[in-house]
Amino acid sequence: MKLLIKNCRLFNKEGNEIISDILIQDNVILEISDKIDEPDADIIDVKRRYVLPGLIDMHCNICEPGYDYKDDILSVSMSAVKGGFTSVCCLPGTSPVIDNKTVVDYVLRRSNEISMVNIFPYGSMTKECKGEEIAEIGDMQRAGIVAVSDGDRCVQNAGLMRNILTYSRMFDIPVISFCEDVSLSGNGVMNQGGASTMMGLSGIPREAEEVMAARNILLAKYTGARLHIPLVSTKGTVELIRVAKSAGLRISCDTAPRYFTLTEDAVLSFNTLAKTRPPLRTQEDADAIIEGLSDGTIDAIVSGHTPETFESKNVEFDRASYGISTIETAFTLSYTALVKGGSMTLPKLVKCMAETPAALLGLENKGYIKPGADADLIVVNVNDGYVINAANFESKAKYSPYEGRTVIAKVILTIVGGVVAYLEDS
Repeated sequence: MKLLIKNCRLFNKEGNEIISDILIQDNVILEISDKIDEPDADIIDVKRRYVLPGLIDMHCNICEPGYDYKDDILSVSMSAVKGGFTSVCCLPGTSPVIDNKTVVDYVLRRSNEISMVNIFPYGSMTKECKGEEIAEIGDMQRAGIVAVSDGDRCVQNAGLMRNILTYSRMFDIPVISFCEDVSLSGNGVMNQGGASTMMGLSGIPREAEEVMAARNILLAKYTGARLHIPLVSTKGTVELIRVAKSAGLRISCDTAPRYFTLTEDAVLSFNTLAKTRPPLRTQEDADAIIEGLSDGTIDAIVSGHTPETFESKNVEFDRASYGISTIETAFTLSYTALVKGGSMTLPKLVKCMAETPAALLGLENKGYIKPGADADLIVVNVNDGYVINAANFESKAKYSPYEGRTVIAKVILTIVGGVVAYLEDS
């Protein structure tokens, strides 16, 4: 089976724009050159729109097995292709937890049966993500996990965390550790500061993230392990990672669009749709996140997709669940804020959302466009804006704090493994 994509606007190795055709055979890019003539191929003319490598989401709660009512493999994959993601990493906080070979096998088998995208599971660092005992990392690595993580939970015991980092070196896979000292965050539900005081809500201080980030960085230094810090939300954490990288440590990190496009002001009206963990911070923190992305301190941008039911959000702020439905809007929000905002070029954004995640996770032949690479591609129209309408999400979590916001750069075509997985209705 052959697919010929005509009149693609691409970036060459120097970052310059070129117009070329792309020939795909089966699931691999076969040729990239001017005016390819292949009479046996199906042809799609993208009319000089940008063709980018498929995005790779390093932080996504798929919720299957166990919490299928929030989202599942099929609904997340449908939302992913609409948002430009062709590969999605599954966090282990399912039920049962992805902490053994059997559950890894289930996720991979189920994904192969119904998913429209590539699914790469993370294995839990600890049994049942409880932070008490190391999980069977070796068995899971052989079964197909690409990293270990306790999802949106943080291992509080420093000795256990050191042992996990030491053990992970046997497999040379990243340890993705959410950073939150629960003795500092306590019962907090939003960022600690003037807004939380005014609203009468318990706050989560920046130190809750920064103290744990500092601890994990030191443990990574002494163990020589690969540490990845997800969902960076504070200025202090950015500074800690910047210093660690300058010292040559094997540290990487990511953030999500909410941490540079929203602030704690989004919850001032007790808006539970913007309740998330880590919480939305201040404009000073958001500016530091953008600076960290611009100078390369922050390696990747993830969706941070954390679907919850609308019923669990439609209650008092203290009782509302944490989570935002974001996989469908992550790229377009990032493009609007960073590329149109002038702090990042489109090639740099693609690096943060495709090339670097592929490299960090060891996903060979993904994250770039060249002959021999996997045929995971997206076509983007950057000329027109559209208004975010959560009712149209493919995810089961049809709500968004960005409801009604106008954004730029719409994904109009997604190809996964050489097959058209999404095509915008004309």
